[in-house]
Amino acid sequence: MLLTKRQFLTSVLALSVSAAARAAGGPSGPAVHFQSQGKIGEVFVNPYKIAPLTAVIGNGGYELRNVSVRIVPKPNGQEIAYSVADRLCRTHGGIPVFGLYPDYQNTVEVEYDRVANDAARTVEHIRESYKIYAGPAYIGSDGTDLQTGGWFRAEVLKCAPKYKDRLYLVNNILENNPRGGRAVWNNPAGGALQWGGSPEVGIIDSTGALRWYLMPDSIFEPNSIEWGGVMMGFRQNKDGALTWGYGQRYVKYDILGRRIWNRLLPEGYDDFSHALEPMENGHYLIRVSDANYRRADGRNVRTVRDVLIEVNEAGEVVDDWNLNNILDPYRSTVIKTLDQGAVCLNIDVDKAGKTMTAEELAKLDASDDFGDILGTGPGRNWAHVNSVDYDPTDDSIIVSSRHQSAIIKIGRDKKVKWIIGSHEGWKKPFADKLLTPVDASGKPIACDKFMNHCENKFDWTWTQHTAWRINEKSKKGDVYLTVFDNGDGRGMEQPALADMKYTRLVVYRVNESKMTIEQVWTYGEEKGHDYYSPVTGLCEYAGDKDSVVGYFSTAGMRVSKGKAMPSPYLTEFDWGAKEPSVVMHLKDTFGYQAWPFSIQEAMKPSK
Repeated sequence: MLLTKRQFLTSVLALSVSAAARAAGGPSGPAVHFQSQGKIGEVFVNPYKIAPLTAVIGNGGYELRNVSVRIVPKPNGQEIAYSVADRLCRTHGGIPVFGLYPDYQNTVEVEYDRVANDAARTVEHIRESYKIYAGPAYIGSDGTDLQTGGWFRAEVLKCAPKYKDRLYLVNNILENNPRGGRAVWNNPAGGALQWGGSPEVGIIDSTGALRWYLMPDSIFEPNSIEWGGVMMGFRQNKDGALTWGYGQRYVKYDILGRRIWNRLLPEGYDDFSHALEPMENGHYLIRVSDANYRRADGRNVRTVRDVLIEVNEAGEVVDDWNLNNILDPYRSTVIKTLDQGAVCLNIDVDKAGKTMTAEELAKLDASDDFGDILGTGPGRNWAHVNSVDYDPTDDSIIVSSRHQSAIIKIGRDKKVKWIIGSHEGWKKPFADKLLTPVDASGKPIACDKFMNHCENKFDWTWTQHTAWRINEKSKKGDVYLTVFDNGDGRGMEQPALADMKYTRLVVYRVNESKMTIEQVWTYGEEKGHDYYSPVTGLCEYAGDKDSVVGYFSTAGMRVSKGKAMPSPYLTEFDWGAKEPSVVMHLKDTFGYQAWPFSIQEAMKPSK
């Protein structure tokens, strides 16, 4: 029978409505509006909105067990492969995928046991592959003419076979965002919230390829006091998740971007930066400031980078170490030798090579000028703590103070146990806590009056960063430390020529009963000014490969229009080696820290 045009259209419409009804929950059941590539569910790329090079392959309504994932590498690329704990498949509702290449259709191979919801709980072992496209790596604009491209580039100059499976988390910082200038502290006097550089945080593989990055837009707002600030202090916890802080917040997220917690600092403290260190007991050591400190002269100030707090998992402050009450905040010996052209994030070409005179310091001390400025006394940047670590053998913390060029161990009783650094300018009782340099046989090393210059190539660290205990090699009373020796003010002076400055990686050994210190290993002086990093940086021991990682984070820093434009070097050394096994050159980025990241730890099977 022939149908008229009207009858034909009516029939098609009726069929369409019937099909739509079935797809929307009619006789055929609920609708499923996605394309399933394999034998389980849909693919969610960037499932939690902050990690675009991750995905979840949905479980499709099944229970998944014994999952493994492999990201097929590009030609000459690095393979990423890992097993997934069953609990993570339950947590994410499917298979978590990490390490996608940006702007690329990735091939992801998965293997898993699929458990059916039938009476027998039938288990089928499945191997299959998925095609997952990840978009180009996005990074925002900092609004300056110094930013001429997107993500930093990593040129691999050297990588020994032992390190071909390495992943490195790189924590870099963009220029101050103009919007960040709208949120600064001014009440009471002082404070350190004047930095608003957006994060440039990614994970690169041993070929220099970007395999993960943080897209912070949903958790970061530079013109907000509560949601702005420089992101620093990234660490991988024992459970594989990442912790870090920024501005007035400290946070914990898993590697797919799932929030574990994102908290404001406790009310009595402000201005996180530099250090958020996980402790063995599940607590965290956080570098902050006192939100309202009453000085001996009766003035109330917000202190600057000089307080450590210990918080538990509930966010309660278990203890604090206020260095204004523990050390001497008026020790000015080091401060008067520092290059004022490069003080932490203060990069000022007009002050390059200039130091602060005693007269200028006295005038500042008598003024009402407080804040993140070089000076002495509570409310100024006299300590500049840039790392903290914990020694579980005696319940103590180890603190790196840049502006004292000193590493200090402090007990739970708030008493100083020892001090690594020049002996100049320390009053009692601190003078009794200074360590004596010795050689490998324990014989004292000859030094000048204040031990600013010593023989046998022994040296202290100057304006250093990351004084971290090597847990794998230390024991009670015998402490190994890795330290990043930036090198400004070396020997309590500025050199005749700026290009005489250099930066070192250092390993020390402290004998606490004899109050001695041995320089076990060092690298960097031989690289000269090329590796000199006036601010920031990292030196850390990596137990998985018995190696030392060094990030010369502001190497080659040149100044253009008063702004810094460094090109960092990322290195890794076999323990005790004279030359690095890994050298990467990162181009045109302001580096802060970089360290080995383990996807196996992030996805590790349940114990």
